[in-house]
Amino acid sequence: MAPPVDPATRKRVLRVIFISLLLDLISFTFILPLFPKLLEFYRNAEAPTDASAPPSKTLLSDILGYLNAYKAAFARPIDSRYDIVLLGGALGSLFSLLQAVASPIIGHLSDRYGRRTALLASMAGNILSVLLWVVAVDFRTFLASRIVGGLSEGNVQLATAIATDISDANSRGSTMALIGACFSIAFTFGPALGAWLSTIATVAANPFATAAGVSLFLVVTETVYLYFSLPETLPALTNKENGSVAEKPKVEKPAPVQRTNSHFLLNFVHMTFLLFFSGMEFSLPFMTYDLFGYNSAKNGRLLGYIGLVASLLQGGVTRRLPPLLSVRIGVVACLAAFAMLGHITTVPALYLAATCLATTSATVVTGLNALSSFEASEGERGGKLGILRSWGQLGRGLGPVLFTSVYWWAGRQVAYGMGATGIAAVSLLVLFGLKTPPGAVKAKATVAKKEL
Repeated sequence: MAPPVDPATRKRVLRVIFISLLLDLISFTFILPLFPKLLEFYRNAEAPTDASAPPSKTLLSDILGYLNAYKAAFARPIDSRYDIVLLGGALGSLFSLLQAVASPIIGHLSDRYGRRTALLASMAGNILSVLLWVVAVDFRTFLASRIVGGLSEGNVQLATAIATDISDANSRGSTMALIGACFSIAFTFGPALGAWLSTIATVAANPFATAAGVSLFLVVTETVYLYFSLPETLPALTNKENGSVAEKPKVEKPAPVQRTNSHFLLNFVHMTFLLFFSGMEFSLPFMTYDLFGYNSAKNGRLLGYIGLVASLLQGGVTRRLPPLLSVRIGVVACLAAFAMLGHITTVPALYLAATCLATTSATVVTGLNALSSFEASEGERGGKLGILRSWGQLGRGLGPVLFTSVYWWAGRQVAYGMGATGIAAVSLLVLFGLKTPPGAVKAKATVAKKEL
């Protein structure tokens, strides 16, 4: 077992993780509010809806044909304004499913060759992905950009693995909360910045080139910063070198991990939770449009509120909670949100449910990452965390399609009622199936320290 990392080095590495992950996630969130207009641009160019326009045979026209056939199967008519949203959801699901394939591979490579090497390789893929977006004057190139990004994105899981490498049992939960805070901050400001950048036209053939160009600048800056600032943190490698993150006078065999929760159970909880939660996330704009006539700006404010509350919770509450308690609070809050969203009729009730969603966003995934890291030895953390993320991305890839199908077939109350039933089952697993690992129990004499 590697000796503890000295506080100065730990603080320095945490700072690198925080800054680089924030740059990465802000760049990643640029595109989220742009999907409707971006896909509408490609549709108008390659699959125009004007009956007088000559028929086109493109990849996009074929995909839209399949989506319209799927939409026609629903009992309730679906407004044509949702065609682009369905296409965006399909692309989001594709990205998540590709992540489900790539995450375990990236994690195992980081266990073998080191976190730094794997992260820099992942960044090379990210740069290629965003570069393709910059030059995407047709849908085929844009689709290639999303595929490359889905297969190469590994920053989140590798940042999590690095955080576990440099954290002891007492600081693991608060370190994971720091990573979660990056998500909340990025999702609070990134989409708004991306929307603003999309109003600045620089290339006629790609109206979104400005946003893509700034995104490219951010990921290149992140890569250069990581190259010069991030040391290797994998214990198996740092123990062999002088001047590494963890100095060790003697080579010892890693102590066996005392397993409390099976990785299968943690992975299953992660997948089923995100299956329902991501479905609810994706359906929220449809529901607010149907109930309150919300436009993109009002939905943006709602999502910004969720991100802001989640950021405050991550920074002030989640980092101080034991991981299992964090997960339990989050799933119960999610259950409350589902119950409310199936019956709300007023905007204040919507924002009350949004507060529950923010609580969920600030707690569950952060806590599950911490719990999974406690169940893995030093030499397998990257792989185990990659598999955990893979299961979660599988749920995130399937959730929107399945949940919105029920929403349109049977209506809001049935959809959210089924979601509440599913989250109730997840809550039972969390409350009665998961246990607190011995390493997650903080010593009473431990004094909480600032992480950054």
